[in-house]
Amino acid sequence: MTLQPLFPSIERYIGSLHEKSITSERSLLLEELIGYMADTLYSGRTVRLVFICTHNSRRSHLAQAWAQVFAYRYGVAPIECYSGGTETTACNPRTVAALERAGLRATAITAGENPVYLFQYAEGVGPVIAFSKVYDQPPNPRAGFAAVMTCAQAAESCPVVLGAEQRFALPYDDPKAADDTPEEAATYDARCRQIAAEMLFVFERLSGQNTAKV
Repeated sequence: MTLQPLFPSIERYIGSLHEKSITSERSLLLEELIGYMADTLYSGRTVRLVFICTHNSRRSHLAQAWAQVFAYRYGVAPIECYSGGTETTACNPRTVAALERAGLRATAITAGENPVYLFQYAEGVGPVIAFSKVYDQPPNPRAGFAAVMTCAQAAESCPVVLGAEQRFALPYDDPKAADDTPEEAATYDARCRQIAAEMLFVFERLSGQNTAKV
C-alpha cells in the first residue's frame, strides 16, 4: 500500500532532528520500549501505547502525536497510540501551538474547557485525536497496552496502571515551568523537539527490526 506523504513542513522538521541529541542513558530507556514493541509485533499482536502524564495536557500529547506520526511514516503496523492522565484537565493550547510550529495542522472540533483537537499530518489520513482524559477513559484501551510514563509525578502518583501489561518510564521535564514567561515558546519547542527525536529513534529502529523478522 502506498502511503500519502507527510506534509512537507513536517518532513523539513524531521530533517532537522539530530540523533546525537539522545544520550546513552535515554537510549537504554528507548531500547526497552523498542524491544517490547518488536516482540509484540512478532507475536502477531497489536502494539497499543498509552502515554501518561499527570494532567494529559502537555508531554503525553506530544508523545502520542509523534509516535503516531512515525508509526505512519515507517509503515509499522499494527500500532495504536493513545494518551491519558491520572486526572483530567485539557490539552494545553501551548502544546497545540508547538505541534503547529512543527508542521502539524490542528483543528479544534469542540469548545469548552476541554476541547477536542485533531492533529493532521498527511492528506486523507486519520488524524491524531487529542483531548485530556484519565488513562483508562475511552477511546483508550483498558487492557493489553503498554503504559509509557512521560512524567515522574505520574509515575509516583500512579504506581499501578490497571490493565497495562508492561510499564515504561520515559520522563520529560515539564514545559509548564516556562508558562507566561519570555521563554515559553522556546521551552515548548525544545520539549516537542526532544520527544520527536526520541520517537524517531524508536520507530526507525523498530522498522528495521520488524523488516528483519519478516
